[in-house]
Amino acid sequence: MATISKLANPCPAAAAATPAPFNSRSSSPLCFLDFKTKNALLPTLASSKLSLANIQPFRAPFLVRCSQASGNGSPAKKTTLHDLYEEGQSPWYDNLCRPVTDLIPLIESGVRGVTSNPAIFQKAISSSNAYNDQFRELIQSGKEIESAYWELVVKDIQDACKLFEPIYDQTDGADGYVSVEVSPRLADDTKGTVEAAKWLHKVVDRPNVYIKIPATAPCIPSIKEVIANGISVNVTLIFSLSRYEAVIDAYLDGLEASGLSDLSRVTSVASFFVSRVDTLIDKMLEKIGTPEALDLRGKAAVAQAALAFQLYQKKFSGPRWEALVKKGAKRQRLLWASTSVKNPAYSDTLYVAPLIGPDTVSTMPDQALQAFIDHGSVGRTIDSNVSEAEGIYSALEKLGVDWGYVGNQLEVEGVDSFKKSFDSLLDSLQEKANSLKLVSL
Repeated sequence: MATISKLANPCPAAAAATPAPFNSRSSSPLCFLDFKTKNALLPTLASSKLSLANIQPFRAPFLVRCSQASGNGSPAKKTTLHDLYEEGQSPWYDNLCRPVTDLIPLIESGVRGVTSNPAIFQKAISSSNAYNDQFRELIQSGKEIESAYWELVVKDIQDACKLFEPIYDQTDGADGYVSVEVSPRLADDTKGTVEAAKWLHKVVDRPNVYIKIPATAPCIPSIKEVIANGISVNVTLIFSLSRYEAVIDAYLDGLEASGLSDLSRVTSVASFFVSRVDTLIDKMLEKIGTPEALDLRGKAAVAQAALAFQLYQKKFSGPRWEALVKKGAKRQRLLWASTSVKNPAYSDTLYVAPLIGPDTVSTMPDQALQAFIDHGSVGRTIDSNVSEAEGIYSALEKLGVDWGYVGNQLEVEGVDSFKKSFDSLLDSLQEKANSLKLVSL
């Protein structure tokens, strides 16, 4: 088989020197990390304004808490996130909670967009009191629980969009997006997904919002139709090369079907998940148990991602794409999602450092973002070992790993996880309403 030593080792010898993991959420859920930056700056904001103005000196560690009534923190000077952007990759933050002003230090530190999902909102809303006043008003006005949920979410998305709007304007719509997902209950509903996407786009009413649609088979036609309607989309839960190609085709089909003479404001990202691929395949390799199989642990996800980038370059070139470019079309950027390391034995930058490439996005949750800022290295890596990625991909197939099965299984698990988070949050909101004695038991 092909050698595999050149690809990033998920278990470097220096792993023991890796900083301790970031604190998990508790009664005061952490939204970001400790920068320990000297001579930093603290944005001070009137509670009613979302602005980057009114900066004053501040000397203190950088710690942001989602549950506080107002934001706090100190934006760093130039960080590795700025270096990452100079290399062509946009660093986004995979989390959102109130107060959204806590995002300001992140923006100053180089974050250029935000992604959210049902699991993120489940944690944010159920573990914080910051949503209570709005929720109480909504219930008192007669809103049903699910309707109240969407109003809570929409407010966060709108407020975050406001913060990132300067980046969106400065980059002519290339960056500065905030993503919000349609109900996970619609993952098998083509028409329902289209209607939900239209509604979310209309109610958020911000130019820099991405409507997230899962890459399930029933939603591939939804993606085409939503794009054709001029709505920008973040396609999520992509776990395989075959499904990724279908997503690209849906984007291209949608652009061609739109009838728009100017396609420059219809953009998209394709969220290709990485860490969960290793989580599943590692279990399969351990079950096989041979030295060859065990040696491939922690290498499947990065190898498949490298091949996804090759597919991206192929599909966004040639006569068909050039015809769309003449109308202002922009490439559907690859976005690396699920970049947190699930196996503590692996390097904490495993799903960021080897996936750096031009015109891509990496969305990082707290731990991955902290790790990369602290000790990440920047340089084009995504296509530095394509032949070895191909070798790993093929070697896994020879060992009996069915990539189609892996993609389907992870998709089912991903959709199910989001459904559970969504349902759990609605249940907790019902309980909260009951405890406030605003609705009958």
